[in-house]
Amino acid sequence: MKKQLVETTEKIHALFKQHGFTLSVAESCTGGFISHLITTLPGASNFFEAGVVSYSADAKKSLLRVSPDYIAKYGVVSEQNAREMAEKVRRLTKTDYSLSTTGNLGPDVLEGKERGLIYVAVSTRGKTAAKELRLKGTREENREEAALLSLQFLLDIAEKQETRQPKNAIYDRHICKKSS
Repeated sequence: MKKQLVETTEKIHALFKQHGFTLSVAESCTGGFISHLITTLPGASNFFEAGVVSYSADAKKSLLRVSPDYIAKYGVVSEQNAREMAEKVRRLTKTDYSLSTTGNLGPDVLEGKERGLIYVAVSTRGKTAAKELRLKGTREENREEAALLSLQFLLDIAEKQETRQPKNAIYDRHICKKSS
C-alpha cells in the first residue's frame, strides 16, 4: 500500500502543479496523514494551501464552522459532516479543491457506527462529491487505506474536471478564465 500512496500522491502533485490548482484538506479520522503525504514530496508549496486536523466535534464546529445542527442530527461520522468539512475548508482557504475525511477507524463502535465506516468528500467550485468507505483492517490499516482511497477520489475528480476545461484556458491560483 505504501507504493500506491506514493504513486497517487505523485500524480496529485503533477496534476495540481500542471494546472495551477490549489488544495486544502480537512481531516478527522486520518489525523493529518493525508497532509503529511502531500507535504512529504518536494514542491507541495506550489499548490497545497492548508491542512486542518479537526478531530473532535468541538474542533469541527470552532475551526471549520461545521453546523452544530448537522453534527447533532447526523453525527460526526456521516456523509453530511464530510461534505460540510470539505466545503468549509475550501471556502476558508479559498482553494480550488478540498478534501475531507471523517469516520471510525476502530476498534470500537462510535455513534452507533461500526469500525471501518469512513466518509470522504471532495469540494470544488459549485460541486461537492462524497463517498462512503467500509474498511475491514486494523486501525492503522484503515487509516492508510482511507488516506489512499481519499487521495484516489480527489485525483479522479480533479482529472475529470481537468478534461472539461477549455483547451485555451489560463489557470491562476483561484479562478479559471478563458483567454481572449
